[in-house]
Amino acid sequence: MPQYSNLSCMNFDTTKDQEELISKVDSVCKSLRISEEECYIEDRFNENLVPQFSKIGMLGCPISKKYDGLGYDILTYCKTLERIGEEGNSMRTFFSVHTSIGQMVLQGWANEEQKKRYLPATTSGKSIMAFALTEPEAGSDPSSMNSEYEDVGECYLLSGKKHWIGNGTIANVITTYARDKTTGKISAFILDMNSSGVRKKEMKNKMGLLTIKNAEIYFERCRIPKQNLLGDIGQGLNIAYSALIDGRVSVAAGSIGVMRDCLNETLRHSKSRTQHGSLLAKKQLIQQHISRIVVGIESSRWLTYKAASARQKLHDYVEQFKLEQEGWQSKLNRDNKIYSTLRNEADRLTAIAKFYATNTAFDCANRSLQVFGSFGYQKTARVAKHFLDSRATMIYEGANEVLELKIASEVLGDNFKAY
Repeated sequence: MPQYSNLSCMNFDTTKDQEELISKVDSVCKSLRISEEECYIEDRFNENLVPQFSKIGMLGCPISKKYDGLGYDILTYCKTLERIGEEGNSMRTFFSVHTSIGQMVLQGWANEEQKKRYLPATTSGKSIMAFALTEPEAGSDPSSMNSEYEDVGECYLLSGKKHWIGNGTIANVITTYARDKTTGKISAFILDMNSSGVRKKEMKNKMGLLTIKNAEIYFERCRIPKQNLLGDIGQGLNIAYSALIDGRVSVAAGSIGVMRDCLNETLRHSKSRTQHGSLLAKKQLIQQHISRIVVGIESSRWLTYKAASARQKLHDYVEQFKLEQEGWQSKLNRDNKIYSTLRNEADRLTAIAKFYATNTAFDCANRSLQVFGSFGYQKTARVAKHFLDSRATMIYEGANEVLELKIASEVLGDNFKAY
């Protein structure tokens, strides 16, 4: 399998191995298109998604073969998300939640016993994952979360509320975060959703993302076994922020697919629709919309691929560090200069990619809808779905305003942080 960690000896051409995987993903996407569009109009989860993608192993694309995943690198995974993104951000969001901020958190931070217990079931599709960080008063600032836990000896008791949790209505296992009632330190936990003291409620009346189901999750003195602590006590925010790196690059990758589908739909419509005696495609202002979409695709693609390669470098270093260091979780922190440098670079580039690609995807969807005119102003139009769904991507996985400040602070320095 090709390695993409070293930018000096890589290119972004699609290899034969990648082409074969993307071809399988393409076939499943085509088989799901009609049902996905029906489910979108009916505002329900597509029950065909998990079994169909499970057949090709896509529910464990970047997860090690040791845990029954496909073992692909992050760039390859991003290329598959591009294709899935063509079917809409709803479908792509399922994978971002289940894999990027679900499985990859376990692969990166769980101990061996936890990985063996949870990952194989998630790669087969028998178990669906979710990531429960956001709270009503803690969105872009997770450090202000109110959820609390207390150590009562034989277990932890968790109380609080999370909301806008993707896959929340169907998830079997989640990673969640809470602060110690006594010390205030934030820790991470693996939680089985059938645990006592857990209640979930679907969040309805969304303006888009209609086939991905979000939930409010309530914890009422929920018992979490001691062996389900993820990482070390007090490592919660470190783990959550690393998950967001993976989430952001996945959102950027899916946004490229959105733009590609917008381009295809716009080309098809403009070449067949006649107004004022000529095809739309022959009109200069229509061509301006098309050219902007093309530029958006190409520029977003290279930013995203570079971010994916930076994330792969970080992954490779961490995996090697685990092999060489006993008690690696307590040693893997920002005092490690190599880790800190690689993580900062992955964090920076994924923020740039997500910020640019999501803004651009929304702009491209808006342009496509404008070309379609009244034909695009119904949810049955693919460009309308992309317009509605892309709006959400500018909010989740880090609101773009916060990412913009984050990008600026990287060059200004910590003394100039605006958030």
